[in-house]
Amino acid sequence: MSIAETSRVEAAPSDAELIQRARDLAPGIQARAAEADKRRKPHDDSIKELIDAGIVQMFVPKKWGGSEASLSTMQEVVSIISAACPSTGWIAAFYIVHNIYIGKYPKRTQEELYGKNGYVLLPAATAPNLSASKVDGGWEVSGRALWGSGVMHADWVMMSGMTDLGQRSFLMPVGDVDVQDNWHFIGMSGTGSNDYVADKVFVPDHLSLDMDEVFAGPTEGSRLHENPLYSVPLLMLAYCTFYPVITGSLTGALRAYEAIVDKRVRNFSGSVVKDQQNTQILLGNFQVATQVANELARAAFERTEKIMHSRPFTVEDRLYAKGQTAFTSNHCRDTVNKMMSVAGSSNFHTDQPLQRIWRDLNMVCSHAFVDWDITREQFGRQYLDLPFTHPLI
Repeated sequence: MSIAETSRVEAAPSDAELIQRARDLAPGIQARAAEADKRRKPHDDSIKELIDAGIVQMFVPKKWGGSEASLSTMQEVVSIISAACPSTGWIAAFYIVHNIYIGKYPKRTQEELYGKNGYVLLPAATAPNLSASKVDGGWEVSGRALWGSGVMHADWVMMSGMTDLGQRSFLMPVGDVDVQDNWHFIGMSGTGSNDYVADKVFVPDHLSLDMDEVFAGPTEGSRLHENPLYSVPLLMLAYCTFYPVITGSLTGALRAYEAIVDKRVRNFSGSVVKDQQNTQILLGNFQVATQVANELARAAFERTEKIMHSRPFTVEDRLYAKGQTAFTSNHCRDTVNKMMSVAGSSNFHTDQPLQRIWRDLNMVCSHAFVDWDITREQFGRQYLDLPFTHPLI
């Protein structure tokens, strides 16, 4: 039996239980982080534990056994996991949020995908070279989806791109695609975000969706649910996916740095580092910087949740969310880089946790969705009443 076919959770956990279960799992996930990094994929045990705990299912509709947890709970859970292992936190965030995507598809699709296990393990990637031809009853799809985060334990995959009828997404069983072995990155190595390739795969109509609807938020499928979570626009969901991975990873880096300070003695001089005023100043700076990052994340999620329950999202809301996420990303990258620069040469050894988190966090913060230069430009253009020049708004 594959990990995707793990037995259902007997009762959907509450929000408080989800947070506590993440805390309980964190030590084991942290202990496997180095192995995941070396294997270039998430550890099997970590993924199974996240399923068994009901964490992957937290955004599955209650009808199918999920918790329909709050966004704020997801923020806390993913932050805890990411502090233990950024790569595992990244995949957990994708699996959790991508279950919302299924809730945007028609009823038949939801029954087919949620119905088997009560959740999906779904990468959702774009294929720039997508070729999709309309055929009787569906589509014939070919293309190479890049950056397939989640594909190493997937049961289904999503592939999106341009067609003659506009931008569409297509769902396919993972067995219908060829998973490439091309994830050779020094950052987030443990995600196993390999490309996957479709070659003339038949996709029935009910497994295809107009991406314009997904970007806007509400769809035929999302209207089946009373919970407005399933009608949140795609980009808002994307920022919710990234944010707690970034801030949680910085928390993990801080813990690793604190452990270094507690025991470090300088070579040659023999001085105890934690007794030095400069060390105390730097440590305090990193602690405050991490607190600020986590408070920004909590506030951003609370704001998103408040809007979700009160009114439709506007372009100003999307730009605000992009700005908050990109600003915090840049802040976390600057903080971990400074942390690494003063941690001492021995912490560049491959068995040291700080250097791995440093690599991972720099990788995440280079993502196109949180590009700080582009984000600042779009803010300036909005103020000057100029049109946006980037599609990710």
